[in-house]
Amino acid sequence: MTESSALTDTGAAYDAVADLYAQLFGNMLDDLPLERAMLAAFAELVQAHGAGPVADIGCGPGQITAHLHGLGVSISGIDLSSSMVALARQAHPDLRFEEGSMIALDLPDDELGGILAHFSIIHLPPQQIPAAFAEFHRVLAPGGHLLLGFFAGDDPRPQEFDHKVTLAYSWSPDRLAELLAAAGFAEVGRLVREPREGERAFRHAHLLFRKHPG
Repeated sequence: MTESSALTDTGAAYDAVADLYAQLFGNMLDDLPLERAMLAAFAELVQAHGAGPVADIGCGPGQITAHLHGLGVSISGIDLSSSMVALARQAHPDLRFEEGSMIALDLPDDELGGILAHFSIIHLPPQQIPAAFAEFHRVLAPGGHLLLGFFAGDDPRPQEFDHKVTLAYSWSPDRLAELLAAAGFAEVGRLVREPREGERAFRHAHLLFRKHPG
């Protein structure tokens, strides 16, 4: 599958389920205290550094974008799916949401103080992950923070699985950390939790990294 077709397929797949997705996951953070804690730490770090606004890349219907906004973060959302962007704009008219791709962001160099990519890299073909991390590095200001969420596996190689919406991959946290380090980031911390009842049999992982100050 080519880079272009993978992105097109992912956007179309989320267009098809956007309304249902928003209904099912609109209040997802209510029952996720560890994720809320990681988001709070991320919000505190980006505000303390003051390097610029935050982009929620792969924002879906905007529920986490709005949560971070409620924590005082200057934030906007970006998503491949036009239907998701439309739902986000409708639900959160005070915030800005745009269509876009994480491997070709329509942003200047060193523009952002933070990037959230909450389970949005999971649909990228593994060979495109370095390109996405290079793009994150390009648009982050020196010292800016990146919070990455994904499904964690033990195999050092990414493992393909059926995500129900569209093809996805689980990753070893250590392997993604290596790729982030190669892209110019330094690790700040990580969170890995076991799946809750009713969730897929994958651990949920978050990596918090910082672009080198330069």
